[in-house]
Amino acid sequence: MDFDKIEIKKDPVIIFMGTPEFSVPVLEGLISKYKVRAIVTQPDKPVGRHGDIKFSPIKEVALKHNILCLQPNKIKDSLQEINALEPDLIITCAYGQILPLELLLIPRLGCINVHASLLPKLRGGAPIHHAIIDGYSETGITIMYMAESMDSGDIISQKKIKILDDDTASSLHDKLSILGRDLLLETLPSIISGTNKRISQDESLVTYGFNITRKDEKIDFSKTMRKIVNQVRGLNSWPGAYCIFDDKIMKVWSCYRTDKRYDFGLNGEIMAIYPDGFGVKCGNGEVVFTEVQLEGKKKMKASDFINGFHENLVGKILK
Repeated sequence: MDFDKIEIKKDPVIIFMGTPEFSVPVLEGLISKYKVRAIVTQPDKPVGRHGDIKFSPIKEVALKHNILCLQPNKIKDSLQEINALEPDLIITCAYGQILPLELLLIPRLGCINVHASLLPKLRGGAPIHHAIIDGYSETGITIMYMAESMDSGDIISQKKIKILDDDTASSLHDKLSILGRDLLLETLPSIISGTNKRISQDESLVTYGFNITRKDEKIDFSKTMRKIVNQVRGLNSWPGAYCIFDDKIMKVWSCYRTDKRYDFGLNGEIMAIYPDGFGVKCGNGEVVFTEVQLEGKKKMKASDFINGFHENLVGKILK
């Protein structure tokens, strides 16, 4: 996108709220065209064995641009401070907390959200994962007004993107992050001038993309080939689909379907060895695992896993 061709107005005072890497291109694009008075992100968290403090990606942007950064444990704790900043507009993108009504009423131009789905489809905290897991052929970005209920506010603008057969949650994440930046910058002039559309969501079309749970990560080999492949793609590169191999967790990072059908064997049984992996029986056929990670080990090609395993894998049962 040629940002220089976008009509802008630098007058409105904006507060941006976000936390993960997905929000970074959106914020960087916003900073390039508008005054961002403050950034609100989640508190710093200890990570790793030694509990080292890690800043959120959005805090790193705030420090880089010398912008005030607020990190309340609960957003209600910062209502007075945010109100004192007199924002004209609050923009959120994957912030990680539900905003209370008191906050939504502060800015004169409202609170808007950059959401990674085509609402009312896939409301919730993991729309990118679920778009692939649930077999969607397309998804996109929605710019919307925020409401008290999760992702239920009026739609301002949307842009679609096709989900390709080789897309993973990681590749789709990156595409949608850039699409979110571009659509926000296209849409903001109309929001600021008060000429934007405001379309109510059709509640009869609502679906959900709730945060991923441990149960969502476990592969069920009674399911179809397509569902298992979509699950693996939709959980790559985080948190990863898994099964149990010899009482150890095995994450599966990539796989594909074959045209084989077995009238013998158990679901989850390793049926064949291929040059690029091993075939596992599932509900309606076979999936070939091509990249795996055994508990305590690094990711590896399934062919390397086979070569390093000193027993015949055929007949082993994955659970």
